[in-house]
Amino acid sequence: MRAPRVIRNIVFDIGWVLVRLNYRPLLDVLAAHGAPVGDRDAVMHRIRLEDHETGRLPGHGLLARLQGLTDGRDPLSLDETLACWLDMFELEPAMVELAHRLSEHHRVFLLSNIGDLHWAHLSREYRLHAIGEGALPSYLAGVMKPQQGIYAEAERRFALEPAATVFVDDRPDNIATARSRGWHGIVHRGYRETLGALRSLGVDPKGVP
Repeated sequence: MRAPRVIRNIVFDIGWVLVRLNYRPLLDVLAAHGAPVGDRDAVMHRIRLEDHETGRLPGHGLLARLQGLTDGRDPLSLDETLACWLDMFELEPAMVELAHRLSEHHRVFLLSNIGDLHWAHLSREYRLHAIGEGALPSYLAGVMKPQQGIYAEAERRFALEPAATVFVDDRPDNIATARSRGWHGIVHRGYRETLGALRSLGVDPKGVP
């Protein structure tokens, strides 16, 4: 009987794994300035967020689209728009500590659908760029999860052997693509569940209760 492949690479998503997101302040400010705001998904569809998160639209272009949602009689300034766009994150300290612990004995990477503004903010405020050995934001890859191309680029860039790699992401569709490429996958629901799933794969971060 063949021995199970040892996990060498652990790849983390960012949103809803290492940080939580709250779009409510942004939506409230847009509504206060006359934007016809629905829910978060409606706003992201109207500004075509995927253009930004695949690198086709730089940060200033995204801010202009957000400003364009508001009533011209009560416009948002550029500084106000940027502040609202950045003010939506709350760190998940236990998950960040877990990622750092794992990097002591494994190759740890980040793989996230994210644009240049949020990536710069998270690097500056929370030093997420310092976790592990590298990160592949979608705006640099030019393609987003769950499309195959971003996983292929991660494999190429980080020399990932699929059978020795596990991906932690909150979205089942993103995990499904990883598994289709031969990666292991964990659908993140919370710290304890993910820690248990890692341990079931033989990944046991030292010093973590």
